[in-house]
Amino acid sequence: MAESETEKLPQFNSHQEVVEFFDTHDMGEYESELPEAFFDIDLKRNQYLVSVDGYLMGKILEVAKERQVSVEVLLDSWLKEKLLKAS
Repeated sequence: MAESETEKLPQFNSHQEVVEFFDTHDMGEYESELPEAFFDIDLKRNQYLVSVDGYLMGKILEVAKERQVSVEVLLDSWLKEKLLKAS
């Protein structure tokens, strides 16, 4: 849609009215009316790879499946638990 064809936004009295309006309207139709947004994202999460014995990994996979969680979540919780006990 050309900018000259962009629709005008109505006036809103609350954030809730804005949310309800855009639940049923396409934001692209109001592109020229919307302010630019600038923000920084600071991702500092690291992942580490470790070797695990095949037999041990099989057992870990079984436990993770029984608990219906990913291996990563299971191992993360076990390591945190062990470190808290060691402190």
